[in-house]
Amino acid sequence: QVQLVESGGGLVQAGGSLRLSCAASGRTFSTVAMGWFRQAPGKEREFVAAISWSGGSTSYADSVKGRFTISRDNAKNTVYLQMNSLKAEDTAVYYCARRKTSGLASTTNAYSYWGQGTQVTVSS
Repeated sequence: QVQLVESGGGLVQAGGSLRLSCAASGRTFSTVAMGWFRQAPGKEREFVAAISWSGGSTSYADSVKGRFTISRDNAKNTVYLQMNSLKAEDTAVYYCARRKTSGLASTTNAYSYWGQGTQVTVSS
């Protein structure tokens, strides 16, 4: 049974920072790619960032490139999303997702498991 539990969301002022964490269960965490997505009210879920099984490859949405950093600690079965220079338009529920394979992907249907999400609210 794969479970993903996000934490670290909250309310922050524009220009501030937050670090999201996603703790994953399961023995194969270190062999699969992970991703972060977000969904704002009234909008579709969108890709934020992804990281390969080893952490050696990453990809980002253009809207967060240079501000957000995805990383992982396979010894702790945890993936992180460091968010800096936050903007009001970053306000959304952020979801952690896990693939069944090792390669990067940016579409929701490429991910098999999802967390419950954590709310990030950026005040302007």
